[in-house]
This record gives sequence, C-alpha cells and structure tokens, in this order.
Amino acid sequence: MLIGLMRPVETTSVRVEGASLEEIQTLLESHRPAGFDLISSPVEMIKGAAVLKTEGTFARRDQVTEIQADDLDGLHALVPEGWQLLSVRSA
Repeated sequence: MLIGLMRPVETTSVRVEGASLEEIQTLLESHRPAGFDLISSPVEMIKGAAVLKTEGTFARRDQVTEIQADDLDGLHALVPEGWQLLSVRSA
C-alpha cells in the first residue's frame, strides 16, 4: 500500500508599485490570498523615476490531501486534473 500527498496547482498574480523594497513587500503581503505563498516577485526600476514595479506571483500551498493506492500507477490515477502529487511513502 502506498500513501501519497497531493495539493491543487493554482497560481495568481498581482502588479504593484512602490518607492522601496519594503513597501513592495508590504503591498504584496496585503494582496496575498489565504492559503497562498509568494513564489516570485522580480522587481524592476523605472528609468527617471523613484518607483519600483513588480508582478508578484502567489501559489496555493494549502489543501494538502492524502490518497492511498496499491501501486504508483494507482496513485497517479487518483490525482485529479489541476492537482499535483507531492510525495509518496509506503504504508
């Protein structure tokens, strides 16, 4: 018997502008949906302006669910569209 952990694969993005990296981080945190973590936020400086821009990308990190099957093919068959298998262990 194998036990697998899976979670949904979902991302969302938001664009923000700020005068400092601290302001950018505060703005991104205020836009972070529940259950999501910030995974990317490359910052670009605007020529001739004291403004930083970024597009923050958040990925869902909650809703981890356990599934069981007799073999690895059976586990993969239980993972629905839009979900990913995170880990597998023996029971």
